[in-house]
Amino acid sequence: MKVKIWSDVRCPFCYIGKKKFEAALAKFPQEKEIEVEWKSYQLDPNLKTDPNLSTLEYFVKAKGVSETRAKEMFSGATNMAAEVGLKFNLETSVTANSFMAHRLIQMGKSKGLGNEIEEALFIAHFEEAKNIDNAEVLQGIGISRGLETGEVKNTLESDAFAYEVKQDEMEARNIGVRGVPFFVIDDKYAISGAQPTDAFLQTLEKAWKEFKPKKNHLEVSEGDSCATYGNCD
Repeated sequence: MKVKIWSDVRCPFCYIGKKKFEAALAKFPQEKEIEVEWKSYQLDPNLKTDPNLSTLEYFVKAKGVSETRAKEMFSGATNMAAEVGLKFNLETSVTANSFMAHRLIQMGKSKGLGNEIEEALFIAHFEEAKNIDNAEVLQGIGISRGLETGEVKNTLESDAFAYEVKQDEMEARNIGVRGVPFFVIDDKYAISGAQPTDAFLQTLEKAWKEFKPKKNHLEVSEGDSCATYGNCD
């Protein structure tokens, strides 16, 4: 059974939601039967990367709130993150466009490493204050998670996997996604936001009851036929 997750690595609630979903999955008896697919979604496609501008400064300017109010909001997200074992450094995280990071995730998906790259990018952005729009940083992340050095370099120096990013975003628009994280379970049930672990678990259980795994063999109705070498019955 497939679970699709639309996410942006700049979104703190996407990382928190990832951990809550994974906690639910760990409690789910059919965990090994679940296929997770990460989907690209840019919250701010027009964002200009500025390594000298902290996320706190950007947030104050972009949202038109006071620094005090912004810090309160950051503190709330940081406390939520701590509840699932994450240590955020939101105030010092780098203001960076996430498009190139999404291309790296798409490359990771093509190699069966989508979840590993997604996790590494979250860590880089929210915990290590790294610039996720920097080719050198992204190359280091890709290599550390098992991608081949030359392939990563060639991908980042080209527009490879840009189409896949755009396709994910188009699919999101078509099904009415307006914010992330957004989880779609077996193309039947959706969960929006970093909801409690129990909410994920209950939805997984509900979807599984209705899920009918495809058989890996054909049910054959026998009749008159000819086999190999012309043997006919």
